[in-house]
Amino acid sequence: MGADTITLYDICPDAKKCGVDNCGITSVTDDTRKVQKGSVFVCIKGASFDGHNAAKEILEKGAAAVITERDLGLSRQIIRENTRAELARLASRFYGEPTKKLALLGVTGTNGKTTVAHYVKHILTSLGKKCGCIGTAGNDTCGGRIISSPHGTPTTPPPTVLYSWFAEMVENGAEYCVMEASSQALAQYRIGDEDFAAAGFTNLTRDHLDYHKTMENYFAAKRRLLTMTERPVICIDGEYGERLAKEFCDTCITYSAYKKADLYAEFIKQSAGGTEFILMSARDKKAVKVNIPSPGIYNVQNALCAVGIASAAGFDICECAKALKSCNGVDGRLNPVYKGDFTVITDYAHTDDALSKMLAALRPLTEKRLICVFGAAGERDSEKRPLMGKAVSQYADYIIVTSDNPAHENAENIIEQVCGGVDKAKPYEKYTDRRQAIRRALDMAQKGDVVVLAGKGHEKYQIIGDEYLPFCEADIVNEIMEEKGSINQ
Repeated sequence: MGADTITLYDICPDAKKCGVDNCGITSVTDDTRKVQKGSVFVCIKGASFDGHNAAKEILEKGAAAVITERDLGLSRQIIRENTRAELARLASRFYGEPTKKLALLGVTGTNGKTTVAHYVKHILTSLGKKCGCIGTAGNDTCGGRIISSPHGTPTTPPPTVLYSWFAEMVENGAEYCVMEASSQALAQYRIGDEDFAAAGFTNLTRDHLDYHKTMENYFAAKRRLLTMTERPVICIDGEYGERLAKEFCDTCITYSAYKKADLYAEFIKQSAGGTEFILMSARDKKAVKVNIPSPGIYNVQNALCAVGIASAAGFDICECAKALKSCNGVDGRLNPVYKGDFTVITDYAHTDDALSKMLAALRPLTEKRLICVFGAAGERDSEKRPLMGKAVSQYADYIIVTSDNPAHENAENIIEQVCGGVDKAKPYEKYTDRRQAIRRALDMAQKGDVVVLAGKGHEKYQIIGDEYLPFCEADIVNEIMEEKGSINQ
């Protein structure tokens, strides 16, 4: 879009009241590096940079207007109470308000978002609907390609990217979009004040406290998604879900893998190849058999959430549940990358809670030893690192602590912090080089063992300093096993 197709008054009708003349708009941005003649620049105060300090210079470069939260004494300023929220509104209007033509389905929570979104998309696609998807494992705008998120893989991209993808979905004929909503995205109004056809809450455990500081702040950010829909779907298997269910009791659909709820599971049977259970719908007295491609009670919860979201959007519960039978697993979520005398699995688990649930699911399915290779990311909540070590110690027979996107932190220091929580009665080793850690695990693995590579999942890179270095664990495992003369079955 550009100056010939959209004007300042189109995307910001109040600009005239602010004494700013109308003109053609070429872009909306909060990035000083992307400003061009005709841009609307939105001043955002971040942790290390305040866009307000650059506003005067931006106008001198030819920007059409600046959006500010305070009077800067500039001739083409438009003052708003919350510029983060305004950025989303302007981006939406710039791209033709695409969400008015899409039914948005959202999911938030510490763990499970990617799997739930994957399940929801599969359900709707199976029922003949064209559904886009935005999330950690990739972004599908229904145009035949999966778009990687910029700057690595943030769960929810910035508004200027997000609304361009919404517009692309509409252009490609999508009727629905299922998206993961991260706590930071919700706190920063990246999704604006959109109306969601349905939205799910999976769980809340410690994560991102480097940003949110307290669990209550973290909870408040997640809660915001449920205020953006009239049909919240809430897991009541945890303290925070129970709180939300009480607050939204008049409108919500509850679900549980352990107790009676609006949707709940009975007769759960797990195997290495997946899980089978009976989904019970208390409201309409229905029962339907469900098969999903992954083990773990938490994946039963994810399936219940997905069915709940799809049914809240108007689809038949039984048809939704049956659709999951043909669903493939999610890349990097309990994903077997090698099968021989022993099995190698990759998983994205990178919090103590996710590690506990993932390893607990594999423990009864492991014939001999459960070997876990994992680490903690740099420049993230450091207090969770020993908790991760403690969680792995509960279930793994052999522990290998290594690096996981150390970024600008010293990898050895991170590893030592993780080891602070490791049960020293368990055999464990430390490797700064993650490739060496993987090789060590494969060298020691014997018949009947399960090797889990945790933390990277779908990621195909390792962040060291400012560099995103190629690092695909599935390829690394296969390379090592080929060197050993072992064939992946």
